[in-house]
Amino acid sequence: MRSRYDREILVLALPALGALAAEPLYVLVDTAIVGHLGTTQLAALAIAATVMSTAFTIFNFLTYGTTAQVARLHGAGRDRDAAALGSQALWLALAIGVALLILIEAAAPLAVTLMGGEGAVHDGAVTYLRIAALGGPLFMLASAGQGFLRGMSDLKTPLLILVAAHVTNAGLELIFVYGFDWGLKGSAWGTVIAQLGMALAFVAVQRRKGFERPHLAKMRPLARIGSEIAVRTTALTGSFLVGSAVLARVGSASLGAHQIAFQLWVFLALVLDAIAIAGQVMVGRMLGAGDAQGARAAASRMIGWSVAVGALFAVIFLALGDIVPKLFTGDPAVIHQAHEIWPLFALMMPANGAVFALDGILIGAGDTRYLMWGMLAAAAVYVPIALLALWEDWGILGVWWGLLALIAVRLVTCGARFLGSRWALTGAPA
Repeated sequence: MRSRYDREILVLALPALGALAAEPLYVLVDTAIVGHLGTTQLAALAIAATVMSTAFTIFNFLTYGTTAQVARLHGAGRDRDAAALGSQALWLALAIGVALLILIEAAAPLAVTLMGGEGAVHDGAVTYLRIAALGGPLFMLASAGQGFLRGMSDLKTPLLILVAAHVTNAGLELIFVYGFDWGLKGSAWGTVIAQLGMALAFVAVQRRKGFERPHLAKMRPLARIGSEIAVRTTALTGSFLVGSAVLARVGSASLGAHQIAFQLWVFLALVLDAIAIAGQVMVGRMLGAGDAQGARAAASRMIGWSVAVGALFAVIFLALGDIVPKLFTGDPAVIHQAHEIWPLFALMMPANGAVFALDGILIGAGDTRYLMWGMLAAAAVYVPIALLALWEDWGILGVWWGLLALIAVRLVTCGARFLGSRWALTGAPA
């Protein structure tokens, strides 16, 4: 049965999906270009990229927090105030980006050592990190710019900017790495220059919409929401790191199987996250316009979409359980371990869909403090199970039962919140 919200969900989710997919494709291109330089350079890139992506993921609140608040103001018809808030997000992004730049420059050798880098790999990773860190403020500016435009229900402009930036990055890297023979340094400089163009484009859009000087008082709500989303994201990322660390001690076959299933999980999450972004935009706008009933109806529809997509994924991966792992490896031990967890991996997808949708809905409603505590509760359940899997020799199956428990706790906590009315507060920030 069709709903009047279906078309808008699709219009918002499709460009959001394109923007989300642009990032892993950029990493893939980067990896392909550097990979032809040699194993040492590829290993150095892997370490540096992990450090950079972890740092940037924690600060993705600049996108999500800005989207929610701008959407409320836009829904209330206060586009001038929305533009002013967007400009404050840019100033906050710049400050955080500069702090990250200083931190990464200082801590690069230690971070690479902690990631296991040695010898030429260590030196290459440190060099890449220190160049790539120059793009930190630029990446943060782009994150804030995306958040503003999403809040204004404009998801096409960010997609165009991101695609242009990533195409430019690929071209520059080919020239710098192979044409100028700069090697790994050329890859890093290509990325920084592409990020500069991306940041300038978002700032130019913001200036056309409205711009103002920095005001600390106006930044505080963004910083508060941001800190709550950052804690939530850190808890989630930390939980996944614990799982990988446990399986690294269990054995290489278990870790390899986990890597296959988890990377597929991350890939499928792109589709679910695109629907969640539509939730952030629509719920924030409707609550800002005083339409709590419409926000709940649209949110319910988005949950239905996410669960249906998750169920489709479950059916596909259950049907292809004997085929998909073999696309990634020919090692019988890894394939056997993958088969052990495959039913869990596939069957958790519908619940995962509901969790992603609820997450986006509650972020759009500005209910980030509740999300933070809910994620901490889920991590508190998962981490002991993962550690017990090592202690009690439960292996990869124990770790994935723990992941299922993590999703179940998030589903219960977010679902209970959604069934109530405390999240559906109407109005826009003063």
